[in-house]
Amino acid sequence: MDRMFRVLGFWLLMIGLMFMAGEMFLLAILFGVQAILFFILGYMRYTERTYMLIFGGYMFLTFTGIVYWSFFQVG
Repeated sequence: MDRMFRVLGFWLLMIGLMFMAGEMFLLAILFGVQAILFFILGYMRYTERTYMLIFGGYMFLTFTGIVYWSFFQVG
């Protein structure tokens, strides 16, 4: 499971670099910070249950943020 967090960090870094190439610097920074966080968590050697709980919390926060932004900020 720790390897999957490093894989997620890699892809977040790639997406961040593409945002940087497209001159969307705020999103590039956001994805870069997430990539660093996933890389750090990938080397912490937690149990599989802990990784699942961390990922579940991450998904909850992300989906809540996306729904908030699209409902209250965009509309």
